[in-house]
Amino acid sequence: MEQIIPKITLNDGLKLPVVGLGTYTLRGSEGVQSIVNAIRSGYRLLDSAYNYENEGTVGEAVRRSAVPREELIIASKLPGRYHTYDKAVKAIQESLYRAQLDYYDLYLIHWPNPIQGHYVEAWQALIDAKKWGLIRSIGVSNFLPDHLDRLVEETGVTPSVNQIELHPFFNQAEQCKYHEEHGIITESWSPLAHGNEVLNHELLRQIAERHGKSVSQIILRWHYQLGAVSIPKSASAARQLENLFLFDFALDEGEMDRISGLTRPDGRLRNQDPAVYEEF
Repeated sequence: MEQIIPKITLNDGLKLPVVGLGTYTLRGSEGVQSIVNAIRSGYRLLDSAYNYENEGTVGEAVRRSAVPREELIIASKLPGRYHTYDKAVKAIQESLYRAQLDYYDLYLIHWPNPIQGHYVEAWQALIDAKKWGLIRSIGVSNFLPDHLDRLVEETGVTPSVNQIELHPFFNQAEQCKYHEEHGIITESWSPLAHGNEVLNHELLRQIAERHGKSVSQIILRWHYQLGAVSIPKSASAARQLENLFLFDFALDEGEMDRISGLTRPDGRLRNQDPAVYEEF
């Protein structure tokens, strides 16, 4: 049963489905089948990364799918070890070769790596790759407002997306407000917080029972009403489909506030603070 997913328009005109499939750990033939199942269920946004080592898996699933390539939004990310301009250009090309795709719809810088300090070079490589037709839309991941300000000041180009850790235990309200003020779409990684603690939380279970929905559906609806694009990962066809049934109910303002109120100062799942964290 294919679900129709609403879309949001980025600052460069690309339309992004409000729910996509996270593909981290989906590899090999099993990964291909999981992604094909997801596309069959209605997913049109597939999120990958160079460092996930599964761009080939995603590309193979795209080729095996009955859905035309132009109807899919395929995303990947540049790793930190290739932030200098020449390395970034080659890595983007390598990403395409791995997936056997002619272009990516969305390509992000995975982390700013501020200690290394080459993220503006990497951004310039993405800007040029877009001009060359290798990428349709360019964005970043895990960038703080200071990093984003520097990109715009030095290149004049605002990212279309910033993919950040966002879930009920870490609601990133100030970061999301910054995005809204600057025309950047928030994309949520680990939207379900990667664990049973959030899925078994009493408040969320009560809200889910009230709406006749699963806790996962409640959390993903919360992301949607925040204006964020979520990319839940699941290899299960049943859970993939469940995660798309978000558009036949709504959370009221009180429910939204109570879910947002679950946030914690130490809510990051792996203590990966973009101000100091380095990913290679």
